[in-house]
Amino acid sequence: MEFLPLVGRILFAAIFVLAGPGHFSSERISHASDLGVPFAAILVPFSGVLAFVGGLSVILGYKAKLGALLLVLFLVPVTLMMHQFWGISDPVQVHVQRAMFIKNISLLGGAIWIVYFGSGPYSIRE
Repeated sequence: MEFLPLVGRILFAAIFVLAGPGHFSSERISHASDLGVPFAAILVPFSGVLAFVGGLSVILGYKAKLGALLLVLFLVPVTLMMHQFWGISDPVQVHVQRAMFIKNISLLGGAIWIVYFGSGPYSIRE
């Protein structure tokens, strides 16, 4: 049971570490620009850095509270700007974007949890 916090941190933060580098692709930047993200060429790669660094911090348990705060700073604008299901008319896309929105809200809850409680055992620590 003592390894569960480590397993939880890895499972929670893996999505950010794996997705972060993709924020440097022209396709991801173009998609964000098409959705109306201002300064997408700057903000999308910056969001990738937030996701990658924050996720790695949480996984390692090194300054995990700060890393989780970076994930909060990543999740709030990304969720609100990239998953606006309420402004889509295609029912399939509404379903997909609503699911992505709710997934991000859940991830936001996990990040806030780590901001408050920290990394737990088996971490490099602050």
